[in-house]
Amino acid sequence: MRLTYRLLNVFARPGDPFSGNPLAVVQDAADLSEDQMQGIARQFNLSETTFLVPAGDGDGADAGVRIFTPNYEMAFAGHPTLGTAHVVRALGLAGDALTLSMPAGVIPVAADGDTWTLTANPGSVQADYQVGEIAECVGLTADDLVGPVQQVSTGSAQVVARAADVDAVRRAVGDAAAMRRFAGMGTRGGETLVYLWCETGEGQVEARALFTQGSAAIEDPATGSACSNLGTWLAAQGRSGRWEVSQGQQVGRPSTLVLTVAPEGTVRVGGLVRDLGEGSSTCERRGVAP
Repeated sequence: MRLTYRLLNVFARPGDPFSGNPLAVVQDAADLSEDQMQGIARQFNLSETTFLVPAGDGDGADAGVRIFTPNYEMAFAGHPTLGTAHVVRALGLAGDALTLSMPAGVIPVAADGDTWTLTANPGSVQADYQVGEIAECVGLTADDLVGPVQQVSTGSAQVVARAADVDAVRRAVGDAAAMRRFAGMGTRGGETLVYLWCETGEGQVEARALFTQGSAAIEDPATGSACSNLGTWLAAQGRSGRWEVSQGQQVGRPSTLVLTVAPEGTVRVGGLVRDLGEGSSTCERRGVAP
């Protein structure tokens, strides 16, 4: 079977075509098995690859989406949600306001031109950690973090850790062995993600997402799910407002995410989506040996 796909950059910056977090969206994935989706995601080797599938019966969504890293499926992720919505509109399946169904539920997404914003599902704080033990995971000391350090989830559970200053955010280095002690807690599919952040000015945040992949600790350029979790964390602290989140500089993919937290706690995350290219490939049909 012939598959078509699009390549995009999500949470991009105006004027920089190679900013943001790369995404591949496979457009005609209804006949793919889960193993095939996982294999294709491993072939692209991006932080996530998405697959357009029919929406679930009765959920009322405009399209369904499956989200895979090179190693596992995710119930929810931010930049795949925005990028897939951009493709759904381009295919004429919906307009500027649409919904996507995924394992974490139905996510509303809306566009202003090529800037897309998702409304996260209601989140929760799920666990508390000792500041020192999380600091050790990312090469910092307890003095470099400000508690509470907590596991938060709006569909993808991660450890949200506030840094004492922006220098601590920039100095952090993931230690895969130390981070793996928390696998099954603040995790993405059995991997551990620590989201370090610090306010750098009025309505400004600098953040990094360090996570384990296989035996390594690596970094994500722009993490919409973690930004959503930060919004839930802020709401739990009684805070609301709008923040421009800068991420990705340390990996050469500068990215901008816009986080808003409404007074009642609704969390939205948005950013610019840029088309990069498109292509096609072949894949054996389900049940047919290669």
